Amino acid sequence: MTGIINFRIALKVLNRNLYIIAFALLSSVAVAFIYSESFMPFVWSALITVAIAFILSLLTKNQSEDVVIGKREAYIAVTLSWAVIGLIGSFPYLFSHAIPSFNNALFESVSGFTTTGSSILTDIESLPKSILFWRSLTHWIGGIGIIVLFIIVMPTLKIGGYNLFTLESSLQEKIKPKIKSVGYRLLFIYLLLTSVEVVLLLIGKMNLYESVCHAFGTIATGGFSPKNTSIAGYSPYIQYVVMFFMLLSGTNFVIHYYFLKRKFTDIRQNDEVKFYLGIVAILGLFLTFSMYYYLGKPLEESFRESFFQLISIVTCTGYATADYLQWPAFAWVIIFFAMFLGGSTGSTAGGIKIARHLVLIKNIKRMFRQLLSPQAVIPVRLNGNAVDEEDNNSILTFISVYFLVFLSGTVLMVLFGIDAKTASGSVATCMAGIGPGIGTVGPASNFAHLPEAAKALLTFLMLVGRLEIYTVIMLFTRSFWSK
Repeated sequence: MTGIINFRIALKVLNRNLYIIAFALLSSVAVAFIYSESFMPFVWSALITVAIAFILSLLTKNQSEDVVIGKREAYIAVTLSWAVIGLIGSFPYLFSHAIPSFNNALFESVSGFTTTGSSILTDIESLPKSILFWRSLTHWIGGIGIIVLFIIVMPTLKIGGYNLFTLESSLQEKIKPKIKSVGYRLLFIYLLLTSVEVVLLLIGKMNLYESVCHAFGTIATGGFSPKNTSIAGYSPYIQYVVMFFMLLSGTNFVIHYYFLKRKFTDIRQNDEVKFYLGIVAILGLFLTFSMYYYLGKPLEESFRESFFQLISIVTCTGYATADYLQWPAFAWVIIFFAMFLGGSTGSTAGGIKIARHLVLIKNIKRMFRQLLSPQAVIPVRLNGNAVDEEDNNSILTFISVYFLVFLSGTVLMVLFGIDAKTASGSVATCMAGIGPGIGTVGPASNFAHLPEAAKALLTFLMLVGRLEIYTVIMLFTRSFWSK
């Protein structure tokens, strides 16, 4: 990367994102009016956001609209936008005194926008409904932001093997070459999934407010619920609806587009979606029979409880209907390892992503085949196409770096005085954007008791994991800033 960094481009991107956040804050004012709650926390937050956006407009007014954003500007714009939006998202919590601690408010806000779902709240239902609506709305905004980031921005940067899923391969040929057109179609699918889930939840006699909040958390694979018991207190019908939409939200949104266009052949030829559904089916059935035989639960309850928790973890949603830490040890160990799977590429799910695991497995198979035939040229294939060696190496490197960051974070958490089980569980869940972990941060607990330094580290890891590691880490390298 050469040349001088054009900070004005990055600030212009941030400026536009801030206006979107200001509008979202004002939408929460309407909820405050409906429930006769104070709306000033959102008004003050929106005014500050607009003021910052206005200042940025003045700083970037001479920036031409035709300038193409470079890689370094993109790295800065993406990281800066998510960091600043996370900061602004904490304002309503602070101004309303719902979360008076800045560190806790920032943790909750970043957890929302990164669709992580980890929380420091001990009594969720005691908060004003408008604040809880904002909390769920941060998920929904972050979810569509992640979709745009994964399908449009990341492929152009060609990091972490994302040029496997670039506009040239997945979208230019199958959707449309124009980025704006792609964005509109993704937004339509996102809105459609959200609306359909709200309607189905209403049919299950969940009220409108809770239906909207839970749909926001499901489609964004976030996991924030306005109820202390998450989804556990609702009917089996509600649990099945949420389970189904979690599975859909963890699927590549390009697959949803194919489905709407009735391009079923393209869906059948997609290796990632088959691997994704296969893993969920195999692990889910294994856990179902474990619950049935070891805990003696009825078969339907075993099926529903096992698949709900597994899908919630694999798709990095974090909703819960049971405390999996009360399961047999081997069962919750499976849940812990499932935290490293992640959903499909181009979905709202976090984690390493199914496609990368699939490429890793294909590399292992190739290694054994080459031991038998050393002279053979055996390409790694995905969706019937040979994976470029540069992309292949990039994916393998990403997986290695992901685990290095996980191990480093776990060691730091242990140094903060946290037991190893909780340390590894909290780092794994925050990096993957899941929500609950293991140890003292399981589905029946929260993150409030952790030391302040630990919360700050986990907040940082949420951003690092959500932005695919390289996007953030690159900013800390000397070569990035050198001319």
